[in-house]
Amino acid sequence: MEPVTLILAALAAGASAGALDVLKDDAKEKVKAAYAKLHGLVRKRLSGRPHGELALAEYESAPQKWEGLLTAELTEAGAAHDDDLAAAAKTLMELLDQSGAKSGKYNVTIKDSQGIQVGDGNFQVNKF
Repeated sequence: MEPVTLILAALAAGASAGALDVLKDDAKEKVKAAYAKLHGLVRKRLSGRPHGELALAEYESAPQKWEGLLTAELTEAGAAHDDDLAAAAKTLMELLDQSGAKSGKYNVTIKDSQGIQVGDGNFQVNKF
């Protein structure tokens, strides 16, 4: 999965109150802590970017509406190259989706590439 896509997926999953209902109390605390760490790292990455800060603040309540702007802001802020941010997102998704994590769904290893897509339901248009 591409790093920014992973970060967005983890933010949406971590913010979802329904995801916590199926977890045991000790797992809920781990998820809350992992989400807080991820959210803090994203907030730090977007610091000083007013549109990014707004998109992050609103993403939790309306992910589909704010996904495009948050994706653009994270990309421009270099989130795709932030190993700590990708690791925090992966950790959260491993807690929330253990079967997906075991299958390698949240592994990210892309170096020096262009036009790469990894993940579910992608669409890409390249113009050269």
